[in-house]
Amino acid sequence: MARDVHAHGGDGHHGHGAGPGHGHDHDHGHDHGAEHSGGGRLAGLAHVLRSLIGAHSHSTEEMVDHALETSARGIRALKISLVGLGATALFQVVVVLVSGSVALLSDTVHNFSDALTAVPLWIAFSIGRRAANRRYTYGYGRAEDLAGVFILAMIAFSAVVAGWESIQRLLHPQALDNLGWVLVAGVVGFLGNEGVALYRIRVGTAIGSAALIADGYHARADGLTSLAVVLGGLGVLAGYPIADPLVGLAITVALLFVLRDAGRRMSHRLMDAVDPELTDLVRRIVTATSGVERDPEVRIRWVGHQLWANVQLTVNSEHSFTDAHAIAEDARHRLMHDVPRLAEVSVHVDPCMHAGVDHHAVTEHHVVARS
Repeated sequence: MARDVHAHGGDGHHGHGAGPGHGHDHDHGHDHGAEHSGGGRLAGLAHVLRSLIGAHSHSTEEMVDHALETSARGIRALKISLVGLGATALFQVVVVLVSGSVALLSDTVHNFSDALTAVPLWIAFSIGRRAANRRYTYGYGRAEDLAGVFILAMIAFSAVVAGWESIQRLLHPQALDNLGWVLVAGVVGFLGNEGVALYRIRVGTAIGSAALIADGYHARADGLTSLAVVLGGLGVLAGYPIADPLVGLAITVALLFVLRDAGRRMSHRLMDAVDPELTDLVRRIVTATSGVERDPEVRIRWVGHQLWANVQLTVNSEHSFTDAHAIAEDARHRLMHDVPRLAEVSVHVDPCMHAGVDHHAVTEHHVVARS
């Protein structure tokens, strides 16, 4: 793997094109506590030689293979869930036609919209497998976030349709037929959605896809609304015909809550938010690296279902260029092993400042202050 280190008056920038999809299934029996003292040039040279002869490889090909594997798992999950939810929704359509239940109609529309969200996610996973190029230098992983926005639109559409149909049925009541089938359809809807939800959440967690996890919770909410349809049917059987449209309105409210939660999740992703505990973890790993002085500056972002990190660390200014490189590589190596789903790490090395010397003075007026 190519390694670039740019030195400017003691400043070293250690940026590795790790590429998306770094795999973490490696032997962890490596010495992560190697000392890099001021006179540790032999250790630094040995580190460079080990990387050249491939003693431990984080090759670009290996990382790309892992990216393709995780995307393939996501696509497989979407295919299976699309078939499952599609079959559930079609069964419910037949029951809606023979019963006239507006609560079941609302639930069926929502189930169809949930099944269709698999399509943009499928497309996004496929696009995300494309290699980075001169225009899209970070690759195409953000396509998942665009698919997440579409999912939000589908949830909103479902809420509007469910609410409209329920209000119309309240204004213009109609008798329900075949209530037994309505109850069966509600139970089938719950079982189908909960099965899909469990599968999507499990795969999404395994590959680190927030969009797939969110879509799994969306399916779970659909399953609960299917149970609400059963309650509406039982209410009609008990002699309260208004129970059916009222349950339809309850489903609308439930969809609005799902929309709120999903919207919050997607807004965090679009604003490059990560769990603060993840930032603390990266900072602890870098700080514990031998040769690193002071707390590092850490920035992390999601690119699709992979994490990319930028770390700025400080080393003793008496270290040689090779030593500084080895310290940065050691920090990067630790992060690649210990941070799940981390695909790319860029490490910038600063020398420890001498009294009255500011190594960044020449660029200080270009830096935007961050509070």
